[in-house]
Amino acid sequence: MADSMKGLKRTCYCAEVEGIGKEVTVGGYVQKIRDLGNLIFIDLRDRSGIVQLSFNDKTDKEIFEKASTCRSEDVIMAKGVVIERSSKNPDLKTGDIEIDVTDLRILSKAQTPPFEVTAETNVNEELRLKYRYLDLRRKPLADNIMMRHKIAQVAREYYTENGFIDIETPMLMKSTPEGARDYLVPSRVHNGKFYALPQSPQIYKQLLMIAGFDRYFQLARCFRDEDLRADRQPEFTQIDLEMSFVDVEDVLEMNEGFVKRLFKEVLDVDIALPLPRLTYNEAMDRYGSDKPDTRFGMEITDLSEIVKNCGFGVFTGAIEAGGSVRGIVAENAADKLTRKVIDKLTETAKGIGAKGLAYIRWVEDAPNCSFAKFMTEDEISAIIEKLGMKKGDVALIIADKNKVTLPVLGALRLNVAKQLDIIPDGYNFLWITDFPFFEWDEDAGEWVAMHHPFTMPNDDCIQYLDTEPEKVYAKAYDLVLNGIELSSGSIRITDPELQNRMFRALKLTDEEISAKFGFLVDAYKYGAAPHGGAGIGLDRLAMIMCGADSLRDVIAFPKVQNASELMSNAPDVVDKASLDVLGIEIKE
Repeated sequence: MADSMKGLKRTCYCAEVEGIGKEVTVGGYVQKIRDLGNLIFIDLRDRSGIVQLSFNDKTDKEIFEKASTCRSEDVIMAKGVVIERSSKNPDLKTGDIEIDVTDLRILSKAQTPPFEVTAETNVNEELRLKYRYLDLRRKPLADNIMMRHKIAQVAREYYTENGFIDIETPMLMKSTPEGARDYLVPSRVHNGKFYALPQSPQIYKQLLMIAGFDRYFQLARCFRDEDLRADRQPEFTQIDLEMSFVDVEDVLEMNEGFVKRLFKEVLDVDIALPLPRLTYNEAMDRYGSDKPDTRFGMEITDLSEIVKNCGFGVFTGAIEAGGSVRGIVAENAADKLTRKVIDKLTETAKGIGAKGLAYIRWVEDAPNCSFAKFMTEDEISAIIEKLGMKKGDVALIIADKNKVTLPVLGALRLNVAKQLDIIPDGYNFLWITDFPFFEWDEDAGEWVAMHHPFTMPNDDCIQYLDTEPEKVYAKAYDLVLNGIELSSGSIRITDPELQNRMFRALKLTDEEISAKFGFLVDAYKYGAAPHGGAGIGLDRLAMIMCGADSLRDVIAFPKVQNASELMSNAPDVVDKASLDVLGIEIKE
């Protein structure tokens, strides 16, 4: 039978024990027990860390015997006097002291766990996720969850201090097109109709601006039914905000202040302001990505002008078709980027849309060029000069339409940098601004929106909205950190006439507008202050600040690749009676 904790009250966390001669009471899980016969030592763990409990020949006999029965993960409370530790442990915050125990209670006995609860583990993730409550006892994950709490706390404090109001928005809402598939919730009362879980609070926060709340924020839960990756979950949290009477500069400045304060308070890292900026086109031209990792170079060079009249049909054909020839240089990489490795990179490039991969590998006195037989020495020398190559370097070159050339080189740039291990530690923030408003859909043969339909075009682009959509750029912006998109936002359209032009440009009918956005369109007829906002991914931010490899490492109870949760076995079947009430029939 478990002991009672009656008469004991915890006075401090394990890692906070201090003050030799002071009487303290602690509680937690048994990390480890060392029974030396006449001496017993127990490492007691709670969320703060570990403290050592000691039992010796002066300890009450009943307490000593009880200590000898303790096993890993038993839940205990101990009262005693803080004394100096004879064998000190410099790796522990409490490594210079221990507790000489005078009272011990075993509150809960634990079965042998399916894996050892230690900081470092080789146990496969699937097993750890099945027993997530045990996995969360491990120090690395516990520290991550604590770090996430600190990030959320700083966000609440910062935005509150800057006049933002924390307002909850509905979790059951109307299904509206926001770019991903909705999670749908059937209504029992309104049979045959469905709510949607919010992909974001986008529409509601715009309505809050119309309602006059001026500055809104929320740590919002968001849901998207899409395929998962290491940096994506079906449910996630964003630090969501919206501001009235602002333009782009105001939103960027507000969020830069948050970033600076957050990194200083949580990591003691100074972030220099203002943060660097690139337009979307600049980012694509230089890095082949709209979320580039700028901690290393290897920027893209356009070779089109110097090869447009060469004898290599692959290059000239790409240019004649309206594309380009571009390359990146991996410096001092010839030893590591062998022909075999380059062959693998070629397969990678083909797998993401390229027709092939040309290269120049400079190992010997003369560089080895994969397309040498199609070009003169002078033409190859011109390429080498344009790329700034030197002996020991490797150049990788793609020729195709820009929508292939740029992202493929962007992907190869990251791939090669990781293989060469040249990405330094640090935090490189970057704003990406001036996104194209439309993108060409070759399958549909038309221009389609890159953003939600309430995104404001740049003022000088509105004139092209109906006639030259390729010239229209948006007042949209992303915050990127180390190659990961942290935040996305925009200034919103508040002019009903401009909003109608936007709907027409997106080829929405009056019926579609009314069905999908009627209540929001109506709201704008009653006056709306200019406003804009953003949503900062709390999970991704925590992942980077914790140095974690996956979002799963900073979320208490995450989903796996197929969007299931292994611990509770969600999603699961429900009984027929529950489905009948909802008017739902499952078809095999």
